[in-house]
Amino acid sequence: MAEIQFKEITKRYPDGFEAVKAIDLDIADGEFMILVGPSGCGKSTALRMIAGLEDITDGDLIIGGERVNDLPPRDRDIAMVFQNYALYPHMTVRDNMGFALKLAKTDQSEINRKVDEAAKILDLQQHLERKPANLSGGQRQRVAMGRAIVRDPKAFLMDEPLSNLDAKLRVQMRTEVARIQRRLGTTMVYVTHDQTEAMTLGDRVAVMRAGIIQQVDAPATLYEDPINLFVAGFIGSPSMNFLPARLEGDTIKLPFGETGVPSRLREKLQKHNVGGGGRDVIVGIRPEHFEDANVEPEGEGRMRFKAKADVVESMGSELYVYFDVQTQGEVQSEDLAELAKDVGMEDLPSGGAQHVVARVDAASRATAGAEVDLTLECNEIKLFDPDGGRSLTYEHGNGAGAGTGARAAT
Repeated sequence: MAEIQFKEITKRYPDGFEAVKAIDLDIADGEFMILVGPSGCGKSTALRMIAGLEDITDGDLIIGGERVNDLPPRDRDIAMVFQNYALYPHMTVRDNMGFALKLAKTDQSEINRKVDEAAKILDLQQHLERKPANLSGGQRQRVAMGRAIVRDPKAFLMDEPLSNLDAKLRVQMRTEVARIQRRLGTTMVYVTHDQTEAMTLGDRVAVMRAGIIQQVDAPATLYEDPINLFVAGFIGSPSMNFLPARLEGDTIKLPFGETGVPSRLREKLQKHNVGGGGRDVIVGIRPEHFEDANVEPEGEGRMRFKAKADVVESMGSELYVYFDVQTQGEVQSEDLAELAKDVGMEDLPSGGAQHVVARVDAASRATAGAEVDLTLECNEIKLFDPDGGRSLTYEHGNGAGAGTGARAAT
């Protein structure tokens, strides 16, 4: 096992494009670290630099206390699992899993012992004499993981290993990956664009955008306390609702009503030196912080309002209620337009109708086309600065992933 450290690492291509921009990140010995972000954010490039498959333009990469910038891949003691399984079709599962050891001229009895041990971990004992063509997608991916495990490397690198699997198998394999990492206790760096994988797998998650780490933290912290609009919108499904609002003294004026600033929110604003004068803000609201007023009546810390439900989706255990609110004024900016494109939300706050989704209890009788009584948990409101999208209610520090080895996002 080994600690992996990025120290001001940059990857610049000959045409001048910077895929990774001076990132700092410390991955602890035995930690399961997730790199997540939209396509083109630099996460796979960062992983390939650890493996030695990409040259480092600037900065230092430290693995197990040793600078490895100029060390060839074969000497880094790193095992990588790719999106495609890269199995030899003419070889059996046993031969595929033991091939790297055979190349290293390891004794055959030792190869057999390690393959049998890995097969037991991966539940592949009954498939060792079969060939890849006779295996399911999940079994092939486990063989690819087994090939990495038998090498007993310092660290495992996984580049979107589940993206070729169907939805049901992906969920099953996600559980398998987490179980295997806990059992082995080896440092693992896992790249994905799927925020559900990121939230369910890692000890910590590094959210990347445009080559910069925006925030590094435990999954729950990323969800509950995002550092900026990008992290807030990228993490969570359905995505956080963003609405233009006005902060006036101790009052927040929302498109569907006004509410006093809860004391918990006021303390956060004071930490960020947000005064009581009037200013435009972007309000972020998770869908689950709405509720049907007939299921959970208005109480302390909740505001009540009416909305016309456009669409109601039943998920069995809950309902998704979609409705529009009318907004006034523009809070758009060039920064927000870029963030919206990266997050995949082209309808960030602007004047006119704004789409909102509420996740309410299955006991709700909300129906499409009818008015529904809703309440909002005001203590859970997030506030963002329209100028650049930074959070005005972030609690855990002044920079991205404060105390976690990440470079501050700007």
